[in-house]
Amino acid sequence: MIEEQVILVNENDEQIGLMPKLEAHEKALLHRAFSVFVFNDKNELMLQQRAMHKYHSPGLWTNTCCSHQRDGESNIEAGKRRLKEEMGFVTDLKETISFIYKAPFDNGLTEHEFDHVMIGYYNDEPQINVDEVADWKWMSLDAVKQDMDNAPEQYTAWFKIIFDKFYQYINISNYESNG
Repeated sequence: MIEEQVILVNENDEQIGLMPKLEAHEKALLHRAFSVFVFNDKNELMLQQRAMHKYHSPGLWTNTCCSHQRDGESNIEAGKRRLKEEMGFVTDLKETISFIYKAPFDNGLTEHEFDHVMIGYYNDEPQINVDEVADWKWMSLDAVKQDMDNAPEQYTAWFKIIFDKFYQYINISNYESNG
């Protein structure tokens, strides 16, 4: 099996090379990534619990899905591909914000990503891939924020960073559309 490659980028999200995923995480090199947030009609976020055998952050809760774009793949194509692979469904996605973050792990790996955040809407139950996902649930953004404040150790490092940025974005967007 060929190891998945990530797209190395500069701080302007311009591609500067490809590298095996594990090597990029060992060297903490900036690479392109995406995070998908799927909501239902009640404006609840679908969270996933990472499978227990994942090499980092096993059993922790995170956003609906996230991963890395493949060479030549758009953010939307990548988000839909991974949503289908992890959660067993596809829905329309819309790009929202993007930013750079860095999150080191206890195992010596580091996420250093230029992350593209996308949102979608879906109301049915996912058909989770048990190789990727242990469990899932719907939660309001306020409930996620409160739970994250009370039990941060139950959430992935990147989700805590991304959620804070995304929560600010959602609140600003709602304020602007209602103001």
